[in-house]
Parts: sequence; structure tokens; C-alpha cells
Amino acid sequence: MRCPWSCAVPQPAVIRRRSTDLNRSRTHLVPPLATGGTAVPVPVLAPRAPTLSGIAHRLRPPAEPPSWRRLRLAVTALFALDGFVFGSWAARIPDVTTQVGATASTLGVALLCVSLGALASMQLTGALCARLGSGMVAAIGALLLCAAIALPGLATSVPALAAALLVFGAVTGTVNVAANSLGVLAERRRARPVMPSLHAGFSFGGLAGAAIGGVASSLGPVAAHLLVVAGAGLLVSASIGPTLAAADPARPRAARTTPDGPHRGPFPRGLIVLLGLIAGCTAYGEGALTDWGALHLRDTLHASPALAAAGYAGFSLAMACGRLGGGRLLGLFGETRLLSGGALLAAIGMLFAVLSSTATVAVGGFVLVGLGLANIFPIAIARAGGSGGASGVALASTVGYSGLLGGPPVIGFLAAHAGLPLALSTVSVLATAAAGLAVVVAAGRAGVRDRIATVTTRVSGARGRLAAVADRLADNLSPALRAAADRYARDLPILAEQGAGRGPRESTLQPYPGLEMLLR
Repeated sequence: MRCPWSCAVPQPAVIRRRSTDLNRSRTHLVPPLATGGTAVPVPVLAPRAPTLSGIAHRLRPPAEPPSWRRLRLAVTALFALDGFVFGSWAARIPDVTTQVGATASTLGVALLCVSLGALASMQLTGALCARLGSGMVAAIGALLLCAAIALPGLATSVPALAAALLVFGAVTGTVNVAANSLGVLAERRRARPVMPSLHAGFSFGGLAGAAIGGVASSLGPVAAHLLVVAGAGLLVSASIGPTLAAADPARPRAARTTPDGPHRGPFPRGLIVLLGLIAGCTAYGEGALTDWGALHLRDTLHASPALAAAGYAGFSLAMACGRLGGGRLLGLFGETRLLSGGALLAAIGMLFAVLSSTATVAVGGFVLVGLGLANIFPIAIARAGGSGGASGVALASTVGYSGLLGGPPVIGFLAAHAGLPLALSTVSVLATAAAGLAVVVAAGRAGVRDRIATVTTRVSGARGRLAAVADRLADNLSPALRAAADRYARDLPILAEQGAGRGPRESTLQPYPGLEMLLR
């Protein structure tokens, strides 16, 4: 059989592969030509192994970027899903403790794995968002989150529970960083603050998950409840996944360093660390009231179990409502005033809670703490994302969640040595520190502008003074310079004749006037 392109070489009838290993080169055996001869081995290189970014590019749907409204709804649903899953788990902690037979100390170690897994995954997630896109990472992370929530319910021992919570925490940290990066993208596309309202979705989702989990605890086992939560979450993830994946702008892979474009300029690590510290101070207070608020009402103020539960519910609901109106408050008061004012309000509310001898007043203090802390964490993370992209979100989240990780153990240690009221008063101290850091960050930005203006003014003044000095020098030196120039012009022909070898010539010129003329 001849080649269809009319060449003289006949086509091979059979091609045999010497190796089937994709990682090795292949060799095609071309049979002998019609005129005779031996088979000629022709090496063919194996196909290149697919890369992670290539797989993500194939998974991303070839669709137009979603509208801003669809993107905001999808990101809000992602935040609500994250809060619902976490709230469902928090409501079943007592049942899981009984299921695995954990003591107080072993349960503390297992719960620590959630925070450790989250902190370990956040920096890696920042790099993945910069390479693959925040939307793709968020879509995949939501699926993994729904699968991971079923693991604690299936654990039958403390080590298995610790391993399950480590995976659950790592996936939770991934979703948090990716979701916040998408929130920064949504803010940039619309040029309006939406991050507080997105975090309100997380708070309301957490309240719904905790409420449903409390009802489910009296109806069935832990594993069945968490499997139902996983199934419902997978349905939500499948519905919002295409919108999240299509949210990443199409751009060259090398330029993916921020959620919506390349990050220009040096990475502002110092600013992002300060923003992370602000978030960490507020996360410290949130973790303190979550773990120790109800205990303070019950043991210190002798409140009823219902009132003790109402204290944490009031704190969570106040935080959710404060975040729901955070965008309007941000536009009304500005970033610095809202950060510093909210932190001071939280500090005052915590003082009311720990200094009061009445449980109802303490509950009111918890409500003030929730309102004050509501928008600090979202604004700090949004500002970090606006300054450093997904990597900035990851760094600030890592520093911020360190406060959530270290807060409850520190309060427990102080409570054992100085009492729970004094231990909870550290929330007021750190909230005041957050207010001061917010002022420092704002002053740093204003200070840069003031320094630029000052340098510009000084340069202009120096130019004016130099011009005046130059004018005075010109007025004083002009007669002397003209006289020196005239004498030099008369001396030049004499010097030229001497250089030409015409012999010395007697000069009638006076000695050349030097500096003594200028100093008269």
C-alpha cells in the first residue's frame, strides 16, 4: 500500500509497540520495504505527564465569567455552607466524645487537630489560589469539605477522631482562604464592600447548623446526621461549583498572583502581618466567648442553663446581624473608625460582662462584644487580600486564626490561677490593642502621604533658595568674571605664539588676577 501523498515509501501495514509504559519511550517497528531490507526502529517520545494547572484548565468550564449578582450569591452560599458544616459538627461534639470514649484531656488534643490542620493548609492554599485560581480551589474545596464532615461521625477511637479532625481542619482552612479570596474579587468587581455580608452568611449558616444539630442529637446517631449533612452539602457544592470555577479571570498562568490579576509592587508583608494581628485579637475574643462565655454565666453568675445558652446565642446573633449591615456601616464611618470603634465597643462590653454581678447585664455585655467584633475580622482580611492577593489572605488568616487557636488555652490557664472573670478580661485588653493597631495602620498610610508631601515641599523650597543664592553669586561675580575673561582673551594670542616656537616675547601684561580679586 502506497502513501496517500504519492511518495515512494510504502505505508507500514503493522505497527507494534515495544513498551507499553507511558513513562518510557516507545519504539515503532516499520516492516521491510517492498524491495527488501530489515525493519527500522523509529523511537517516539512518550506524552508529557499532565500538570496540576493543566488538569484545572480542563476542569474549568468554557463559560463566560458570571455576573456580579451570580458571583455574590455563589460566594455567599459557599460561606453559609462552611458555617453550616462547622456548626453541625460543633453541635455533635458531646455525642462524638461519648462515641469514642474521650476524656477531657484527650478531647482537647483531638479538637486541637482542627486548628492545626487549618493553619497548616492556609499557606498552601494561598499558593494554589495564585496558580489555579481562587474559584477552582473553592469549588474543589467545597466538595472536599462536605466529604470530610462525615469522617468524625465514623470514628470509633480517639486517634481515629484526631486524624479525622486533622483532615477536616485542613479542608476548612482551604475553603476559608479560597472563599475570602473570592470575596476580595467580588469587592473589586463592584468597587463596594461586601466582605462583612459574606461573613454574615457564615454566621447565619453556623447558627442554622447548630440549631439543626441540637435537634438531631435527640433523634439519631452522629454518623447518620453527619452523612445527611454531607449529602446536602454536596448538592449545594454541585450547584455553585460551576459559577465559582468560572469566576477566575482568563489570564496567563504566570500572571496568577492575585485573585484578579498580577500583584504589582513588592509584597507588603509588614502591613499584612499587622492586619493579621488585628484579626487575631478579635478571633481571640470570639474563641473565648464560644468556649468560656456560657461557663462564666453558669458558674460565676449562677445563671440558669437556658440563660447561659442564651448568652452565647445572643453573642452569635449580634455578630451575624452586625456583619449583615457591615457594608453600610463601612461606607458611613470609614474603615479606620469602624475598626477602632468596634474594637473599643467590644472591650467595653466585655468589661460589663466580667464586672457585673447580674447575669442579664452580662448577657447584654456579650451582645455588645458581638456587635463590636462583627466586622473587624472581615475588614482586616479584605484589606489584606486587596494588598497582597490570595497570598495576603493566606498570611493574614494564618496570623488571625492563631488567636483563635491560642485564646481558649490561655484563658483556661489564667482561669485556673486567677479566676475566670479576670481571664475573660483579657478579651478587653486585646480588643483595645486591636483598636490601637487599626489607628497605627491608618497612620502609616497617612504618614506615607504626608512624608511625600513634606519631601516635595522641601525640595521646592530648596530649589527656590538655591536659585536666590545663584542670583546673588551671579551679581557679585559678574564684574570679576568679565574682567578675567577679557584678560584671558588678551593672553591667548601670546600663549599661542610661544607654543608655536616663535621664541619668548616680552609681555606687557600684568600678572593674572586670581582669587584675591574675587575676595575684594
